[in-house]
Amino acid sequence: MEQFAIIILAAGSSKRLGYPKQLLPYSGHTLLHHVASEALKASYNVIVVLGSQAERIKEDMKDLSLRFLYNEEWEEGMSSSIRCGLSGVLEYWPSVDAVIIMVTDQPFVSSSLLEDMINQHRQLEKPIVACSYKDTIGVPALFDKSLFASLLELKGQSGAKKIIGLNRDLTATISFPKGYVDIDTSEDFDALKKMPISN
Repeated sequence: MEQFAIIILAAGSSKRLGYPKQLLPYSGHTLLHHVASEALKASYNVIVVLGSQAERIKEDMKDLSLRFLYNEEWEEGMSSSIRCGLSGVLEYWPSVDAVIIMVTDQPFVSSSLLEDMINQHRQLEKPIVACSYKDTIGVPALFDKSLFASLLELKGQSGAKKIIGLNRDLTATISFPKGYVDIDTSEDFDALKKMPISN
């Protein structure tokens, strides 16, 4: 049976928002707590990569069975958190077959979406399964172990999208209509509060 792990990137400082987006109230908890809870329904193997405000965020998540990693290089950008998270996955679960990379601020991510991605990977045998929304393809995104080396070579602000772009012919997509909703500014959060909490 294939083994999957999930990496949640939660190290950023939310400069544009002015408050840790990980701790924004959402669905009775915080935004990151909600996203992590959905991840845990799809896989027991979940790593959260922390950086800015790490202890404060970790305290909020103490009731969940997660593994936490501190990314000392979090200010470099998303690539450093991907490298940190994947290195942790390979240490904790060395026989893992694929990872799903998620971010903190897509509130409409659900366990059913993640499970659909895993099933798509199994059925189509494509090494990448990414989500499509608006006019883009991006995270959450699943990467087969054949691409782990490429993920570990990412630098600077480059994220999972770079690997998807370089391997478009190896990528299956799954529709995630509300995937475009993310929280970068207070206006984004105000808009979110007016949306129903459903997928």
